[in-house]
Parts: sequence; structure tokens; C-alpha cells
Amino acid sequence: MLVNNSSLANIFGGFKTAFNKGFAGAPTVYPKIAMEVPSTAREETYAWLGQFPKMREWVGDRVVNQLIAYGYAVKNRRFESTIEVPREDIEDDSYGVFAPLFQEMGAHAAQHPDELVCDLLGSGFTATGYDGKAFFAADHPSFDASGEATTASNIQTGAGSAWFLIDGSRPFRPLIWQARTKYELQSFDRPDDYNVFMADKHLYGVRARGNAGLGLWQLAFGSKADLTIANYEAARAAMAALRGDGGRKLGAMATTLVVPSELEGDGRRIVNAQLVNDGSVAVSNVWAGSAELIVAQRL
Repeated sequence: MLVNNSSLANIFGGFKTAFNKGFAGAPTVYPKIAMEVPSTAREETYAWLGQFPKMREWVGDRVVNQLIAYGYAVKNRRFESTIEVPREDIEDDSYGVFAPLFQEMGAHAAQHPDELVCDLLGSGFTATGYDGKAFFAADHPSFDASGEATTASNIQTGAGSAWFLIDGSRPFRPLIWQARTKYELQSFDRPDDYNVFMADKHLYGVRARGNAGLGLWQLAFGSKADLTIANYEAARAAMAALRGDGGRKLGAMATTLVVPSELEGDGRRIVNAQLVNDGSVAVSNVWAGSAELIVAQRL
């Protein structure tokens, strides 16, 4: 093959097609547990976290709710992934063998937010949220109906592998995926580029900017207790009982059960099985279908 700018553009077009195919076909978890927020700056401040708008009967003038300025900020990070293609493979028309590599690169790029979001979810027992407490804590500050300071819990203690309940029924999510610059495949492959001249290598890479952040702890519940029907039921009840400032019930619903791979069997028995063992007798499982099971391999 004659290697020139025109032929290289065609080759890059094929690589980009493979990349886009992998990107579009990759299954992802983060849209179900994180709200995607577009970013236009180096970092974004989420002053509204902790606020749950509510309706009231309009009597007299409007009541303007003041935002509590928590000042929780998420700073965007920069990410890349780069591979090289030897010039000889392009000259010898052997570049087609790299298509699966670019397809895999696209799949990994699509799933990269999963990695960041799940890492953050798993660290929620120690990572600090907008209210200055660990995201999963027994003493989140709140106020009751009379305006007295109180605390609220979204944690179930234990010593096992962590599992999580998520309310994915609202526009709000308990986690944030902050998207600054989309994942894009770029090339550095012209014959007069430095790397081609010096090393006889054509470079192709992905670049993106963004980050994961902790959102509303009220819409998530973390447990390290054994994943049993009894503990699952107790966690759902505790999550449903969570109240916002003023003592108003938030109506949090556990629509999603997120488990690591080692708890997949327990999770399936709780939310998928129609029958469960009660001693030596099989009885109907009242929690079958109560939540969508997500097995997060990256937890």
C-alpha cells in the first residue's frame, strides 16, 4: 500500500468504525445508578444536593425555599488510552487484524464510567459526601418536623461483602457521572509526524474528561450484613423510612439491588426466585421481582 495522508485517513476511518461498534455494543451499569450531568468547566459545584422540592397548598404568597450551600464540588479528570500500529503492517495491508483491538478499546471506553462510578460506590463507607459524613453512615444530619436537629442512617452494619439498594425511579440518582468531554478516538499517524519518523509507529488513542461524584445519600442504602431475605427486607424498610428535613418522608424506593460478583447467587435467590426454602418446605418468595438485580463486576 502507498502510505499517504489519503490512505491513512481511510484506515483511520475503519479503525473508528470498529471503535464505535465496540462503544455502542458495550453493556453499561452507570446509567441505572448515577445521573449524568453535563459539565462545562474544570469542576462543578452541586450546591443543591440535599434539597428535595415538594408541593404545598398555595395559601398567601409563595414560600421560597433557600438552598443550603454545601459547596460539594466534583473536579473533572483527564483520561487516555493509546495503542500503536507498526508502519510495516500498514504498508503490507495487515492493518485489518487490529480491528478487534479497536473494537475492544471502544467497549472499554463505554464502560469506563462504570469503573469510576462503581469504585466510588464501593468506597462509600469511608468516602465523604456533601454533608461531611461518609456517604453510607448512621448519623447523617437532618431536622425533624419541629425543626430539631436529628440524624438519619442509610447503612446496615456487618463484616461481609458490601451490597447496595438504589432508588433509580427519579431524575435524581445517588451517584453522579459528570461528563465534560466525550470519549473520542484520535490519530497521530501522518508520515511526517514525529513518532512515525522516529519510531515507525502510528499512534491511535482515546481521550476523555469527566469524573464520578457522590450525590444524594437518601437514595442509596449500603449493607455489609449477609445478603439474606431478612436483611434485604430490613434494608428496604429502613430505606423507605428515610425522611428529609422537616420530617417529610422522601418516598425512597429500592428499585435496584447492586451486588458484587461473589453475591450474585444470593441476589438472584432473593429477587428472582419464585420459591424459597422455609425449613424443609418451599414457600412463595414475596420479594421476587421487587428490584432489578445488577451484578457489578467492577465492585
